[in-house]
Amino acid sequence: MKLTNKLTLLTLGLVFFLFQSCAVKYSFTGTNINYEEVKTFTVDNFFNDSGGGTANIEQKFTEALKEYYQRNTQLELVRSNGNLQFMGAITRYTLTPQAAVSSGDPNLPDRAGNMRLTISVEVEYINTTNEEENLKRAFSFYKDYDPRTTTFLDVENDLVDEIFTSIIQDIFTATVANW
Repeated sequence: MKLTNKLTLLTLGLVFFLFQSCAVKYSFTGTNINYEEVKTFTVDNFFNDSGGGTANIEQKFTEALKEYYQRNTQLELVRSNGNLQFMGAITRYTLTPQAAVSSGDPNLPDRAGNMRLTISVEVEYINTTNEEENLKRAFSFYKDYDPRTTTFLDVENDLVDEIFTSIIQDIFTATVANW
C-alpha cells in the first residue's frame, strides 16, 4: 500500500474516532431535557389575580400549559413533586383602546379603531435536578381586534386562546429550551 493511502486511512480513522466521542442532541421541539434525570413535571393550579377574564380563565391556562408540555416533551405529568414544577398566577387582563378613528361628524365622538387585549402571567419554575435553571418571571402578550366590525364577546375566547398559546410557547422556551 502506498504511503498516501495509509495516511488517508489513518486520517479517516482518526476523524471517525473523534466524531464518535462527540455527541450532539437534536430535538424537533428544541428542548434540551436530560430524560435520564428529568422524568416528571407538575403544574399547580394557576390563580387569576387580574380581576378580569372569563370565570374559568385560570383553569383554561393551567390545562393548556399541561397539554403543551405533554405534547412537546417525554415528561410524565404527576400531581405533585415533579422534577419540573410550575406555579403562578394571571396578573393582568386588560382591554385598552389603541387607535382613534374619527366619526366624521362633529356631533359624534371619535371611536376606538382598534382594541387590545393584554394578558400577563407570573410564572415560577423550579427544576429540582438543576437549581440554576429556576426562574420567576412575568410573561405577557396581546392581541388586537376591530370593535367596529365585531364585539369583544364575539372574539374574547379566540383572543385568549391565541394569547395563551404565545405565552405558553415563551414559557416553554424559557424553561426547557434554554434559548
